Amino acid sequence: MDVAGLGKLILLTGLFIALLGAVILFAGKIPFVGKLPGDIHVHKPGFSLHIPIVTCLVLSVLFTIILNLFLRR
Repeated sequence: MDVAGLGKLILLTGLFIALLGAVILFAGKIPFVGKLPGDIHVHKPGFSLHIPIVTCLVLSVLFTIILNLFLRR
């Protein structure tokens, strides 16, 4: 890998970490995160389980589209 390629990789990694930090910071304020139909919520006395299956699928598709737009060769 040449120096320019390494620079791009470091820059994209930094942008990804910053984006991930922003998502974590504002996750409670985004209305649909973790509340889509298909996400599993189980609440029992002394026990709570949350599995955001559909939210993970939607975010995966969005990130795939965004990365394909920026990293096309």
